[in-house]
Amino acid sequence: MALYLRHREDGIQWAVWKMEESLDVLLSLLPNTRKISCEKELLRFTSERRKMEWLSVRVLLYSMLQEDKEIVYSSEGKPFLSDHSFYISISHTKGYVAVALSSLNSVGIDIEQYGQRVHRVSDRYIRPDEQVESYQEDLTWGLLLYWSAKETIFKRMENADADFRKLRLAHFIPQVEGTFQVQEFATQQQKLYTVGYRIESDFVLTWTEN
Repeated sequence: MALYLRHREDGIQWAVWKMEESLDVLLSLLPNTRKISCEKELLRFTSERRKMEWLSVRVLLYSMLQEDKEIVYSSEGKPFLSDHSFYISISHTKGYVAVALSSLNSVGIDIEQYGQRVHRVSDRYIRPDEQVESYQEDLTWGLLLYWSAKETIFKRMENADADFRKLRLAHFIPQVEGTFQVQEFATQQQKLYTVGYRIESDFVLTWTEN
């Protein structure tokens, strides 16, 4: 099985699945009733990559709860469980999918593969009053954390204006894992969020619940 990471704390849990199996193997990891419905749903996709991502999320969810749950989507594209037993957030990047769950509050999670694109588009999401720091003398990791954290916050927020420059990260020095604060200026509440993060060999992961 390819359960890569798992974490639980204070009502929130998240996990990361490394996509290594074939579609047939992934289907075999689901209960029979869910397997049949997923086989039908997979026919909607033409991209093999998209099939893998979609199915891996369902397998990861089942491995986290050991219960058969159905993921549905709101008109805005926000995922939720049909029985409303948990709040859910989903993310994927090359080779991995991530799922966060909470029984108490809306959640956000984001996973981003290491890559240089964040340098080219940094003016779209880095504010003049933010100071990005390097991790192991590599600024790319810092930029990825800023991008990922802002993705996570907008997944957590309801009906917010998705302008990354309306989010401000408090200054922090990246470590292999930790937390930092994010202030949002997209709503009248201007809420302060705590974001957890991890840096792995080829991706960053961020999440929030509060």
